[in-house]
Amino acid sequence: MLAAMLVYPAFSALAQAPAGPPAGPVQTFPLSEVHRGLHGVAYTVFEGTEPEAMDVEILGLLHNAIGPGQDMILARLTGPKPEYTGVVAGMSGSPVYVDGRLLGALAYRIGEFSKEPIAGITPIEQMLQVPENRAPAEDAGNGPASGTTAALLRPGPASFPISGMTAVSAGPAEDSELRPIDTPLVFSGFSPEAVKLFGDRFRALGLSPVAGIGGSQSSGSGQSSSGPPVSAPLVPGSSVSALLIEGDLEMAATCTVTMIDKGRVLACGHPITQFGNISVPMTKAEVLATLASPMDSFKIINTAQTIGAFTEDRQSAISGVLGGQARMIPVAIHVHGDGAERVLHLRVLDNPDLTPAALMVSVYQALTESNGYSAELTYAVHGNVAVEGNPALKLDSFAAPTDEVPSALLAAVTVGQRFAAIYGNSSRVQGIRSVDLDVESLPGRRSIEIESAQAAQPSARAGDTVTIEATLRPYQGEARNLRLPIHLPATLPSGPLRILLSDGETLDRLTDATPGVTGPTDLNSTIHQLNATHADDVLYVSLLLPDPQAVVDGHTLESIPISMANVLDPLRSNREMSLNGESVVPVTSIPVDAMLAGQRVISIDIE
Repeated sequence: MLAAMLVYPAFSALAQAPAGPPAGPVQTFPLSEVHRGLHGVAYTVFEGTEPEAMDVEILGLLHNAIGPGQDMILARLTGPKPEYTGVVAGMSGSPVYVDGRLLGALAYRIGEFSKEPIAGITPIEQMLQVPENRAPAEDAGNGPASGTTAALLRPGPASFPISGMTAVSAGPAEDSELRPIDTPLVFSGFSPEAVKLFGDRFRALGLSPVAGIGGSQSSGSGQSSSGPPVSAPLVPGSSVSALLIEGDLEMAATCTVTMIDKGRVLACGHPITQFGNISVPMTKAEVLATLASPMDSFKIINTAQTIGAFTEDRQSAISGVLGGQARMIPVAIHVHGDGAERVLHLRVLDNPDLTPAALMVSVYQALTESNGYSAELTYAVHGNVAVEGNPALKLDSFAAPTDEVPSALLAAVTVGQRFAAIYGNSSRVQGIRSVDLDVESLPGRRSIEIESAQAAQPSARAGDTVTIEATLRPYQGEARNLRLPIHLPATLPSGPLRILLSDGETLDRLTDATPGVTGPTDLNSTIHQLNATHADDVLYVSLLLPDPQAVVDGHTLESIPISMANVLDPLRSNREMSLNGESVVPVTSIPVDAMLAGQRVISIDIE
């Protein structure tokens, strides 16, 4: 009898716990009454949909552990399963009860290699401070992109290298630090390569990207969760998912429900992104298994039917409403040219920190998912982004592989750069209505360089037609020789004239046709300027004239008088204009059916 008492002590909360979380009105346990030695019970799903009980021993209160005036309760979990798995990714939000009253949510862990399941509890008093927003955000992504995203996607050639794809992790530098329990971010339908390339952007926000360890019950028709629903009711301790992407591809962040009160749901006990007002579908989830690991235990999860929308993502919890309808951005990606046509229909969340990366990884996956994919394919990308109350942004690019960058990644990042230029625009107040892409895959590495260029004659008169001879070198191909007749303006002054042969990127840079740090802030002007960018598969011939050139509201003014340049100069301080001392005047262009790179400047004398 004594031995039995030693093995199963009378004070064990787990031995006295009900089969599930307490029913009826929610009663909370005051933070002021928390002290070492309290015993309670927590609920989470280890397998299936039914929450299971864990014994909880309160170790004490950590003042200001989460932030000023934001305390944390330190606890030890006991019982066969938590002692075997430790603190599990996806467990955050698991409700903790003391004497039948809700104390808070399991939300924090100590490092990755701790030998016993010690967790931090976010007090329910702090979770209830999250604003109760019953209406999903109409346009949650109106603000400019965050610093990391903006740096990642800023238009311009310097932003492209793959090293720029990595973000500094927000996690702790050492294993002994207290940090939020990881939120598994399951990529369903995505390859491990796609998750590897783009995962750091999500990992920096405290999410744990995984591919293939979980899935969805989507029909694959672009509509969410039309498969067999989870019949079990949503209760405290149930797993719940926030869909960042839904449809033919899916990206879902999963944690645990802490409290349900009159249709309002509190979950996680810590933020997912802490963006504030959000609009993300809320789904039920089924735990297929809980995988124990000395480094990082996690739940393998399938998302199920949509049951509402998350509307708030704050420091102490995420909050949502049952039956709510989330606003997402419809995305259609048509891929053809390899003998078959595929169409992916998606809906992507509207969030400055995540939407550009979510769009890029979706485009990359759409291009690489077919058996027809190979590293030597070239892509011709066309499409548009529809913006409420503004002209559509045109997406046109030609992406050929290089020795460093595969064409699928180049195409995805190019789309992401153009999209981010308007998505993160500081003047945007309207929503993104849709993104529609058409991608044609072309066999081989269709890239070509400008090898040389020269004028057929050393001098000419204003108004004459001169001939430019150029040599282009395709990748592993025979040289192509071109003769380009150029008609000179009759108003050219005497003296040397420089003629530029270039790719579209060089011409954009010289004419300020790609908005950057000093580009226009007005959304309409930004769209106009982006739509005016030059194609990747065209050879451009331009005259370089020694006259000032201005770009105002996305429009290029060539060869303006000095007096006008002086009048316009004050606009430069307001970022409404850029002014160059030389005018670039395009005179002709030649399609080359390949991604062109390079530039050559030749000079002739005007008599």
